[in-house]
Amino acid sequence: MYIEQIYTGCLAEAAYYIESNGEAAIIDPLRETAPYIELAAKRNAKIKYVFETHFHADFVSGHVDLAKKTGALIVFGPTAETGFESLTAHDDEEFKIGDIRLKVLHTPGHTMESSCYLLINESGKEHALFSGDTLFVGDVGRPDLAIKSNLTREDLAALLYKSLNEKIKVLADDVILYPAHGAGSACGKNIGKETFSTIGIQKKMNYALQVMSEQDFVKSVTEGLTAPPKYFFMDAVLNKQGYENIDDVLTKNTKALSVEEFDAMSKLDVLILDTRTPGEYESGTIENAINIGLDGQYAPWVGALLDAKKPLILITNEGKETEAVLRLARIGYENVKGFLKGGVAAWKQAEKKIEITSSINADEFAQSIDTKKIIDVRNPGEWNNGVIENAQLIALGNLENQMPTLNKNEHYYVHCAGGYRSMMAVSLLKKNGFKNITNVRGGIAKISEAFVPLVQPVFL
Repeated sequence: MYIEQIYTGCLAEAAYYIESNGEAAIIDPLRETAPYIELAAKRNAKIKYVFETHFHADFVSGHVDLAKKTGALIVFGPTAETGFESLTAHDDEEFKIGDIRLKVLHTPGHTMESSCYLLINESGKEHALFSGDTLFVGDVGRPDLAIKSNLTREDLAALLYKSLNEKIKVLADDVILYPAHGAGSACGKNIGKETFSTIGIQKKMNYALQVMSEQDFVKSVTEGLTAPPKYFFMDAVLNKQGYENIDDVLTKNTKALSVEEFDAMSKLDVLILDTRTPGEYESGTIENAINIGLDGQYAPWVGALLDAKKPLILITNEGKETEAVLRLARIGYENVKGFLKGGVAAWKQAEKKIEITSSINADEFAQSIDTKKIIDVRNPGEWNNGVIENAQLIALGNLENQMPTLNKNEHYYVHCAGGYRSMMAVSLLKKNGFKNITNVRGGIAKISEAFVPLVQPVFL
């Protein structure tokens, strides 16, 4: 028996390769199929099944393309209905992979079709649970992402309570837990940093597995939920109905645009996405470009901040064009018209207008801080660790909604935790007509080192 977790940090997503006696199964694959096909070929195995734990909302899964390329059978849990060929398994159904078995445990709650897969090894012992978004390390799946459901999030939370108590807490403590996500995923409220655990450890430390009434559980898992990223429901529908072949998407979207072509297209109703680092964006970009860097959680932030219906044109560093397009395709953003050939260097060489972003270091920011208008774009949970007194607390994901409350004539200083999100915020503000915006490099980490006092936030 062989198990490999294939973890993608940008999406905080874990897919799994399981193999026994020349047969393999993939659980929750990402959209690109090559890593799974190449791994099976390397190990002289044939991919027999593609198991999906549910209709994912945070990424487009590779199940359809992978099945077409390998002849594998796509398997979903009970109640799932798809727009492509697949098998809807029944609760407790078992699937043989070489000398091992995967048993379906229907665990509705995150979504109605949500299911876990219990691996039974060659000796007949329950070895591992692939829990999808039902159970994470330190958390559980949020109960508000089901598509076209007539159930409330409280209804789904009640179902999740039953699933956890009847299907998961009864498992042996030494069963290994392999969830679909780690820290940073918006599919849970506060997922732990570890990417695997055991059922026993989770029974001790996961708040959702403690002894409590259904009413208390429902309250616990539903309170503090922020609105899901805007692309989530689009991706869930794509995973349910099917999508365009990934190879065709990459061919169509990875198109080099000359400076003249890019310039002409930038004047149309498109979004210009600068995928370079905040520092590179700061030193010079194209007017109205929005900065979301490849070096961080690029795709989830694109999905949270940009309209999927709007065409995109990309600014990248040379050699990063395909990566930028692929990572967009992972979340269903496929309307990319191309990238600037030669990047910003080519734009400068053509003597086109370059826009510089105002940024300062934390030491300079700390001077006369009482007179500054400050916007803190971290998440609410981060504010609890301390904020600058009188700073406006506007989570980045809510910035667009809060822009009407800001004064375009004011000079705002924007910071986050480390500088990645603040530059996104600055670029969005600039695109929306705010002319006097300054980014604070290094975020609250550097600001604290500059001895700026922090206070506890006050929420009205």
